[in-house]
Parts: sequence; C-alpha cells; structure tokens
Amino acid sequence: MNKVFTLILAFCINLIAQQNYSLFSPDKKIEIKISTDEDVKYSLVKNGKVLIVPSPLSMLINNKTALGINSKAIKTETNSVNTTVSRVIWQKSKIVKENYNELKITFEGNYALTFRAFNEGVAYRFETTMDADIKINSEKFLVSFGGTYSVYFPEEGSFMSHNEQNYKYLQIDSINNKRFCSLPAVVDTKEGTLIGITESDLEDYAGLWLRGTLANSLEGIFPNYVIEENAKNDRDIEPIKRADYIAITKGTRTFPWRIFAITENDGDLITNDLVYLLSKPCQIKDVSWIKPGNVAWDWWNALNIYNVDFRAGVNNNTYKYYIDFASKYGIDYVILDEGWYKLGDVLSQVPEINVPELVEYGKQKGVGIILWVIWKSFDEKLDEALKLYSSWGVKGLKIDFMQRDDQAIVNYYWKTARKAAEYKMLVDYHGAYKPSGLNRTYPNVLTSEGVKGLEHCKWSSDITPEHCVTLPFIRMFAGPMDFTPGAMNNVQVSSFKPMFQQPVSMGTRCQQLAMYVVYESPLQMLADNPTNYYREPECMEFLSQVPSVWEETKVLDAKIADYVLLARKSGDTWFVGGMTDATARQLTIDFSFLDNKNYTAQIWQDGINADRNGNDFKMITKEVNKNTKLEISLAPGGGWVARVFPK
Repeated sequence: MNKVFTLILAFCINLIAQQNYSLFSPDKKIEIKISTDEDVKYSLVKNGKVLIVPSPLSMLINNKTALGINSKAIKTETNSVNTTVSRVIWQKSKIVKENYNELKITFEGNYALTFRAFNEGVAYRFETTMDADIKINSEKFLVSFGGTYSVYFPEEGSFMSHNEQNYKYLQIDSINNKRFCSLPAVVDTKEGTLIGITESDLEDYAGLWLRGTLANSLEGIFPNYVIEENAKNDRDIEPIKRADYIAITKGTRTFPWRIFAITENDGDLITNDLVYLLSKPCQIKDVSWIKPGNVAWDWWNALNIYNVDFRAGVNNNTYKYYIDFASKYGIDYVILDEGWYKLGDVLSQVPEINVPELVEYGKQKGVGIILWVIWKSFDEKLDEALKLYSSWGVKGLKIDFMQRDDQAIVNYYWKTARKAAEYKMLVDYHGAYKPSGLNRTYPNVLTSEGVKGLEHCKWSSDITPEHCVTLPFIRMFAGPMDFTPGAMNNVQVSSFKPMFQQPVSMGTRCQQLAMYVVYESPLQMLADNPTNYYREPECMEFLSQVPSVWEETKVLDAKIADYVLLARKSGDTWFVGGMTDATARQLTIDFSFLDNKNYTAQIWQDGINADRNGNDFKMITKEVNKNTKLEISLAPGGGWVARVFPK
C-alpha cells in the first residue's frame, strides 16, 4: 500500500514539475508548444505538421546560473493584441497590422520567457529582473527540424564580416559544426513551407549566427566580447582576443527576440513585418526632419563622368555635376563617398573638396549632401564631427566598415544612431550586419548594407540574376537593404566580366529598373554615373518618378530564387516590378488590386534582343483597369516595370 502511495505521489509531483503550454496564432494555424521539465523546450506546428521538434533553449549567466535548465515556472500571463502600427518612415507599407497572442512564463530565479504567436510566425525572448549587472556566458539556441530540410545558407568564414554572401542551398544534415552563417537564413521543408530565421531588438548584446550540427538541426553561435583588438588600418579593427562571455549587461532587461517566420507562400516573406513589430518603438520625439529619398552615388561608377571640360574625380567641379544631375531629375541627395576627407581624420577635408560650398550649391538646387565616414575614425571624433557637419548643413552620414556584431559594435550602432538624431542627420550603415529593428527605434537610420550588392560587379561574378531574385525573400525579410541598383550598362551572364572603373551589371536594363520597385530602401541609390543617365532619358523618366517608400505592397507572384512580381502604391499611383533569374519567363499580371478607375500603364520591358544584349528594352503604354490580365515576357536575367496612374 505504501509503495502504491509513493508511486502515485511521485507521479503527481512529476506532473507539477513538468508543465506543458500551448500558444496558438490568432488564426489557429500555428502552434508553439513549450515544456518546462529539466530543460525548457519549444516546438512548432503549422496546420498539424510538426516543423520543429522539441528543442532546448537556455542561457548561462555569471559562470554558474543556467536559465531554462532545472527550471520551475511560478507564474504565467497571457495577452492578445490586435491593432495597427503607423510607421514613421514607410517601407513596404504605411500601416502595419499587429495581431498576436502572447504567453509569458515567469520562473524562479528572477527570469521569464515570453512567446508570441502571429499568423506570420512566432518569436520568443528571455527577460531578467536582477539587481546587479550580469555576465552572459552563453545562450543555447537550437532548432531541431521535423524532417530532412534544406536551408538557404549565407555561409561565413569569420565573425569579422560585412555579411555580404551568396545563399548556398544545402541539406541541413550535411552541414558540420565548422560551417556557420549570418542571418537571415531561410529553411525549406521541401513540402511547401518556408521558415525564415532571424532576430529583432538586438541591443547591448551580440548578434545571432547559425552553425550546422551534421543532423537535422541548426545551432546558434555568438561572437564573444572582444577584449583585445588590432587596428590593421583606419577601417579593419580585427579582434585578436575574446572573453569567455557574450556580454556584460544590465540585470534587469529584455533580450533580443528569436524569430521564426513561417509561410506556405514564398511571397509572404517579402511582406513579413515581424522584425519591425518586435523592435522598440520610435525614440525620436520630432521626426519631421527625416526625409527618405533617392541618392546620386559616386563610388560604384568611380566618378567616371565624361564629356566635361574639367578633370573628373574627387573635387568640387565633379560633385557640382552630380548635384546638377540630381536637381534636374528630382533626386534628393548626393553622397560624397571615400576620398573627401584625409583618411584617419574626419575633420580634415582634402584640398580639392569644400563641403560647405557643395552644401550651399546643393541647397540652391534642392539637393542635400550625405558624407561617407569610416566608423573608427568617426568614433574617435564623434561629437566634434557631428557638430562640424551640422554647421555645414550636411543631411546625413554613410558610416562604413564596422564588419562585426559583437556587443561593443552593436552598441556603437545605437550610439551613432542616437547621436546622429540629436544633430538631425540621416544614417546609412555599410560594412554592416543585418537590420535588427534599429530602423524603427531610430527611424533616421534609413537603410543599411549587410547585403551582397551591386558593388561586387566591380571585382566578382557573384551578382547573378539568381542572387538578385533571392535577396527579396531572405535579406530583405530583415529590413531595408542598400543594394545600390541602377546600372546603365547591362550584359547577359555569358558576356559578363568584372570591371572596377567602368562596371556593368549582369542581366538586363529592365531588371535594374525593376529593382527600384522590388528592393526596399528608403534611401535608394542611383549607382551609375550621371553622364550615363543623361544619355538614357527614357530610363530617367522612370527613375525620376519612382519613390523610395511605399504606402502598400502586394506580391502578385513569387518563388524564392526564381522570380518575383509585385505591386507597390504611392499616392494614387501604382508601380509594378518583375524580375527573373537566368531563365526566361512568361508571367501574368492580374490588375485586380486597382480600384474602379481606368489607368494608364507606362511600361519598360525587355527588348526582343535582350537575351543577347542586356541593354535592349522597349518603352510602351497600355490602358488597364482592375479586370486587366496582362501577359509579360522576361528575358534571361530580365525585368519588367510599370508606372500605373489614373487617366
């Protein structure tokens, strides 16, 4: 009898200790299951299909305390939200729908885990409530999949990286633990479902990366805190010794969100807003001065203008030429990239440049000036530089070559975003890690790189049409991307070769034009040189009218790494853009997204010989309405773009 009683008692105690929770998305299609036995584990189910099997999550702090292991839940709280968020700076839309269910589990030991389930995916994060600062030794982030899946894997070779990679399509169980990638990464279940993995609200912590395990799982890794560096030059500040911890941080705080976007429609990754919604709201009181726009950029085209009576290069005559071009076509800004200051001293202009003169010249013509700086040199004279640039009337900064996302560098982003806002300056981060929500908290951060963009055409053959139609589904899922489109010399894949001084793009002219509709960047570059644009008035008719921000986005047809077709709205005008990989395609545009008015579609399409000469395009006009279904043809590496406006 006593043995029976003891067994029953032990069973009851085990039931109390092992608590199981379920959280459903508002539409009930996604379920996240949480168990709190010896380890906290989570799993994910979509439409009854197990996508992620029970996977542990934990955090080791202060060399001894393991959050999420031998845990005891003491309280749960639930919440549901169904509202909308108005963006300060529009990106894919003016208004964002925010609809989720939330479960917060508080544990003994002064910590909690919060889970949110959206119709578009799920996320979780740790929260601590401890008096003193804490040391984060490690964080366990394991994703064990429910099948033999593959992944679009932006493989890296070092934590010191610009995060500019192609996406290798690999079977997950073939990736060993020596191979790792930056984020975002997208997992393909090969049964119609995609899982996008990234993070948001990354602050005072290190960025999340993923490595293989030679099993059907991916594991999080983090760059530990850097305690010794080697300055190889003005820009490459290389870690040579790291601590045995990720971060030392406040004891009372929330940690970054771990995000899983889940969709059975590839195009939904393009419109997914989880990174934005899970970031901190805007911290700038007056945002009236933040102006997105298009930019004439100098570096890609090597200042290689021609048919002028002065020597082209880093000098005021050349930049006045850029300003004149920008003014003629309603382009908002001109960037002065590398060369305007004496390297190592961001306060000293080279003799050939007079920034105040260029600012005044631009002001007369309605064009703002943005200055490029190396992050380290800028940091050394941060307040002096911002005060000086502000006195000149500079509108923004392009901060370059950070190449890291350990805690100190992540904090550098927050510091410079905040300080730039104090001086009413825009920011574009280059040599950067992926966006993780900072652009919502500080909307003066209009865009960032962290993408293998058009500049690589100058020295490699990596910017293929396939790469270009993969980016909207993966890198752009994280946030705005400064790909820098706009090449006016275009060749097919077989004819391409890298050229540093006079670069060309792979694919067609219309693919380059379509990027202005497909790629999101509130600060959008025109990468080629003004002389080349002047000789292309038909293309400039489009580029002078395409906005850099959007009120609404509708994905019409899309398949990751193959093609994309979408429509974006600005005022009463719609812009439609389509791109394909190296395969020629026939696509159908269904204009049912239009209202009851009749519209004129001004169209730029691949020419009949674009499969041989990427420069070939044709400009036509058609009348369309909401009942129109238009068949379009895209050449290999091709594109199609239209401006659709009421009659």
